[in-house]
Amino acid sequence: MTIGNAPLLVRADGRLPHQLRPVTITLGVQKWAEGSCLIRVGDTEILCAASILDRIPPHLRGKGTGWVTAEYSMLPRATAERTDRESVRGRIGGRTHEIQRLIGRSLRGVVDLAKLGERTVAIDCDVLQADGGTRTASITGGYVALAAALISYGMERAIIGRVAAVSVGIVEGATYLDLDYSEDSRAEVDFNVVGTDAGTYVELQGTAEGKPFDRAAVDRLLDLADKGLEQLFAAQAEALATVRR
Repeated sequence: MTIGNAPLLVRADGRLPHQLRPVTITLGVQKWAEGSCLIRVGDTEILCAASILDRIPPHLRGKGTGWVTAEYSMLPRATAERTDRESVRGRIGGRTHEIQRLIGRSLRGVVDLAKLGERTVAIDCDVLQADGGTRTASITGGYVALAAALISYGMERAIIGRVAAVSVGIVEGATYLDLDYSEDSRAEVDFNVVGTDAGTYVELQGTAEGKPFDRAAVDRLLDLADKGLEQLFAAQAEALATVRR
């Protein structure tokens, strides 16, 4: 495809470089969870559930504050080849630990923990199908599950912002938004950007797989990520507008 004399890059799934994959968020998919959603970003699907627990970590007892934590796991056939459950292996892998901590940090960044009281909100993110961006989709969907739980239980005052995450990268010299697995696996530069609706960032994870990148490349990637985050915030708001108080 060309416009004028300039070729227009079209990705394998038909998207242009600046486009997100289709995003759908379905609320209330688990009967017993205080808040839950199924988020689908392209072919990546994640079940997110929020539980409000009347307990806190020991180091917070008596301090009048709450906590937000997360667990992340991937089903054996979420990927092209089966992987054993980590419970079968007898230990949680380093990647899982990293992602769990990232989700927890991201969600705590938009919650006033003092307004939770001495309660914990536990977010469970289970990957049903993986095609790139599982950690970013977990954050985006995890926020929806968290907010749905707090709104439903009259605790929305504890929500002080919105958080979402998206990947950006450089593939064959082109800057792409929301990489799927085929793009992520061959990216020269790969970034995960966790941002809030206030225009601030919780975390930036950037890696060069080939030659180092310069500041100009970082600016291009962040500008593109910001546009993707705006669309994700809109999808979150649309989903949460249906939550009953």
